[in-house]
Amino acid sequence: MLKDIKPLIETPEVNELLTYAVIDDPDTLQQTSSEYSEQTALQLFGWEEENLLLGLVGFEETEDGSLEVRHIAVLPENRGKGYARGMILELLTSREPRYILAETEDEVAANFYRSLGFMVYSLGINAAGIELFRCVYETEESEDME
Repeated sequence: MLKDIKPLIETPEVNELLTYAVIDDPDTLQQTSSEYSEQTALQLFGWEEENLLLGLVGFEETEDGSLEVRHIAVLPENRGKGYARGMILELLTSREPRYILAETEDEVAANFYRSLGFMVYSLGINAAGIELFRCVYETEESEDME
């Protein structure tokens, strides 16, 4: 079940999960923590079972009804058990966005989104030689509105 963990942004449990979602660089981690703390539009929710924080998802809900996933992470020992899938599905049902967007440079992550029904588009190769992907999930409601 997802719960708001934004007030816990400075705890070791949340910081550990955020390190899996950002480049393992203390400056990047601190910048990401500061953004969640300071920007009211950014939300941070965690997947908790038996009082253990197993994963997190950070996102922004935009005025056009979309939801942009900024970060998603699951503890390494709990990966492959459906927690990331559960977080995305719960966001779909609880937030009812028109569509969900995510960007990644990780082929495994792109395949994860693809397995959930996201359309995955290549954004090309960045200056570091890494391919970037944009993942888009349109809800049926937004398709009906066209």
